[in-house]
Amino acid sequence: MADVMIAVMPFIGHVAPVAAVARAFLADGHAVRVYTGSAHAPVFAGLGAEIVLWNAAPDFDEHDLAPTFPALRGRRGPRQLLANVEHVFIRTAAAQSDDLVAAWAERPWDVIVADNLSLGARLASERTASPWVTVAIVPLAIPSRELPPPSLGIPPARGPVGRLRDAALRRLLPLATRGMRSAYREQRELCGLPVVERSFDDAWYSPDLVCASGAPELEYPRADLPEQVVFVGALATPPRATGELPAWWPELVEPAASVVHVTQGTLNVDPHDLIEPAMSALGRQDVTVVVTTGRPDAPELPFPVPPNARVAGLLPYGELLPHVDVMITNGGWGGVLAGLAHGIPLVVAGGDLDKPEIAARVAWAGAGVSLRTGTPSARRVLDGWRRVTSTPSYRENARRIAASLAGHDGPAEVVAHTLALLATRSGTGRNDEKP
Repeated sequence: MADVMIAVMPFIGHVAPVAAVARAFLADGHAVRVYTGSAHAPVFAGLGAEIVLWNAAPDFDEHDLAPTFPALRGRRGPRQLLANVEHVFIRTAAAQSDDLVAAWAERPWDVIVADNLSLGARLASERTASPWVTVAIVPLAIPSRELPPPSLGIPPARGPVGRLRDAALRRLLPLATRGMRSAYREQRELCGLPVVERSFDDAWYSPDLVCASGAPELEYPRADLPEQVVFVGALATPPRATGELPAWWPELVEPAASVVHVTQGTLNVDPHDLIEPAMSALGRQDVTVVVTTGRPDAPELPFPVPPNARVAGLLPYGELLPHVDVMITNGGWGGVLAGLAHGIPLVVAGGDLDKPEIAARVAWAGAGVSLRTGTPSARRVLDGWRRVTSTPSYRENARRIAASLAGHDGPAEVVAHTLALLATRSGTGRNDEKP
């Protein structure tokens, strides 16, 4: 039996896949502690895990970040991405690692398993000389000498001119991320760790094992993918509210028309961004529009709902998606993988954070259309929907990816790969004694 510390950033989109991993470790008989914010502690406690709360690190409200992180006020698009990464993920890392090291002092773990945005786990691993496994819950952002910088939403270029473009963008990346790199150096110094030569870009991924959610079909081809990366498929479907299904649910069992699911995720949930233009686009079409607002406590919408639309806060994807023909999404990775796992072609409105990158990958894989904005017009949504419904290759490619994802049991594979890493380290004499 292994003693496992799991670290997860306290966002609902992180919690769902990592909870599936925690459940798999517990089912395999291991001792599991989970380090996360108080809002999500009940999820893991309900699984039977011990809870370690954010204490030195600020226990923030994911639906209202500005009171804890004032620098985020009024930022959208690339500016929001840069500010979020710097202030929420990097500048909390030293305090996260302080919390984790305090837990280590009470009872050392055998391995720390963390989502790839839990930077405090990396620092805690260094401070305790303990193994660290990365669970990549969003697309890999490991830089490559063959690709444009990650997270820009730019697919690889073709031809010599395109390769020159990508090389120029790679050279500009350190300038664009100076603030984040400086913040990371400061966090290492706060932990008493040396400022090593290893690049800031490597800080997010374990040098020993990276369990990447998704499938190779959604990754750009490259010869320099690190050897410690393994793909494990989907980890979990997005969370849903508990309680009874809505009264209109029986309409989906034998729908009279094609079903289009519209979701804006669970983070930036202003319904005017995507839900409203999607309803305007499809309100007069021969379809049933099923909308989730992303907030189980506030499913209502501040604008008229067309007669062919049905609205809920959250819905069980395992029951909903088998009835869906097309999915219109803001590009959250969990929802995208859930849709593709059911062979559903996508229309992706990726506007901020990692979502433009996800939209670009879906389009590159031929499994959907990228609207290239998070706030599309009704006309753009309508055009995207018409493209995926009239072009068979989108559905064919979505089904190809579904077949690839079906070949994995993501959470169980994370457990198996982690145990193999521990066995290897023990066999070579590494980490045989905990400090």
